[in-house]
Amino acid sequence: KNILVEIEEEIAILKINRPKALNALNVETLKEIQSALKELASRDDIRGLILTGEGAKAFVAGADINEIKAQIDLGRAGKEVKRDLIVAGQELFTRIEQSTKPVIAAINAICLGGGLELAMACHMRIASDTARFGQPEVNLGLLPAWGGTARLPRLVGRGKAIELILTGDMITAQEAARLGLVNKVVPSGQVVKAAQDLARKIISKSAMAIAAILKAINHGME
Repeated sequence: KNILVEIEEEIAILKINRPKALNALNVETLKEIQSALKELASRDDIRGLILTGEGAKAFVAGADINEIKAQIDLGRAGKEVKRDLIVAGQELFTRIEQSTKPVIAAINAICLGGGLELAMACHMRIASDTARFGQPEVNLGLLPAWGGTARLPRLVGRGKAIELILTGDMITAQEAARLGLVNKVVPSGQVVKAAQDLARKIISKSAMAIAAILKAINHGME
């Protein structure tokens, strides 16, 4: 319902398909992605995965705050609703991070809040030159609950991560590349192709070596 999957030359492209909601992540979408990743991980004919957003406006704009409000309006306890969303996101992002097949985020547009946390859980990130990045949860009286407080400092350093999270400021793709938050910036419209090119280069190597390297790096970073 909320995702599209295309497979081309041993590479799966998973698109989050909620463009009217700026691809915001709700529990249903998180579970759909989780299910798709589980299936793709088990397939020998899939060597790599690309995550991107459908439409021109957003990679992922964050968690679906409107769904949280709607669930509460229906009578569900706020803590219960938030817990469901947090757990679903944490489980999915951990699965992505621990994948033994390379996962690349193709960031086509705005990448905020939970969207940035999703991108950071991926092994590599390619960004459109028009993309914007940020962890604006503090502006809603919240904190990044899907791993942003752990992953962002590892990528950009403790001081800069604290600044970005406490101010909620957005940065450009060019600044994200300078900080090491993204691997590469490409012209708008070419981000998925650039991710495919990178994936093809990687999957031309030994699958066993790739899996062992990803495991070793994840273990070492922890």
